[in-house]
Amino acid sequence: MTVERADSLERLRPEWNALAEQELGIFATWEWADAWWRHFGGGRPLHVHVARTPEGSLRVVVPLYAWRSRGVTVLRFLGHGPGDELGPAYRAGDAAAAAAALQEALGRTHFDVFLGEQLPGRDRWSDLIDAPRWRREASPVLLLPDGGWSAYLSGRSRNFRAQLMRRSRTLEQAGAHFRLADAETLERDLDTLFALHSARWEGRQTAFTDHPFHRELARAALASGWLRLWLLELDGEPIAAWHGFHVGGVTSYYQAGRDPAHARLSAGFVLLAHTLRAAIDEGASEYRFGRGAEDFKYRFTDDDPGLESVVVSRSARGRAAVALARTAQKMRR
Repeated sequence: MTVERADSLERLRPEWNALAEQELGIFATWEWADAWWRHFGGGRPLHVHVARTPEGSLRVVVPLYAWRSRGVTVLRFLGHGPGDELGPAYRAGDAAAAAAALQEALGRTHFDVFLGEQLPGRDRWSDLIDAPRWRREASPVLLLPDGGWSAYLSGRSRNFRAQLMRRSRTLEQAGAHFRLADAETLERDLDTLFALHSARWEGRQTAFTDHPFHRELARAALASGWLRLWLLELDGEPIAAWHGFHVGGVTSYYQAGRDPAHARLSAGFVLLAHTLRAAIDEGASEYRFGRGAEDFKYRFTDDDPGLESVVVSRSARGRAAVALARTAQKMRR
């Protein structure tokens, strides 16, 4: 395996997405990295490295960039902030090769601190690259069973099945129906999504806002066949929305919104169940609920491999910055 510096993102697109479609999900796609870089990169130095097999095929992409804060050069993965799962793009089961490529990329790049955020918890990245863990975050996942929707339901509690059946029937009797956004409806459906998300949080500011990045990514994902933007409508009016992606057998729940005026109908719960059933029908192998330990996610799954962030300091200035940040982290706790 040889590791080299990539001179542009554009040239990697076809090979990169071939990796992402090996059950990595939306956050490992070229479209995600490219859109994020153009909207949030701010012209900072890009340090993307790739690892290739002896035959020349792409095996790993290590998407890094550098920024300076108070005289400290920090190396991070593209995608942090809006991203749920970050790190190298690599085939499932090839984490050791990805770790080796990351270590070689770090060895070739100047930095004071490397902050490797939101790496897949199952791969134990702190051990793979022998780096101190910075933090762990929840990230519930459902490995979809053979046997379809009925097999999934049989594995949930009797109370869960009864509640879902009752609430689904209530909405059906009221005339509610599900609709998937398409090229003709996408822009207004995104408007609806942002409005329902804001309504869900009673207008309070959240990290998910009507930003050009999200609109551009949705358009690109729709063009690639990855976007899943579901609306639940009642009397022609949307009362809940679910925004996610389906890439290479992985369905990822990204954001949602609902109208609090219809809270008694449990529209968000029923819509989430519908998207899970749709993922099973599409042949997905995995349904990822995204970063965060919200209670509603654990109603649908018990598995949480988590996300692991690691930190490496390479200079006295970097070690001092990490020590200061750890102190601040403890104080916040």
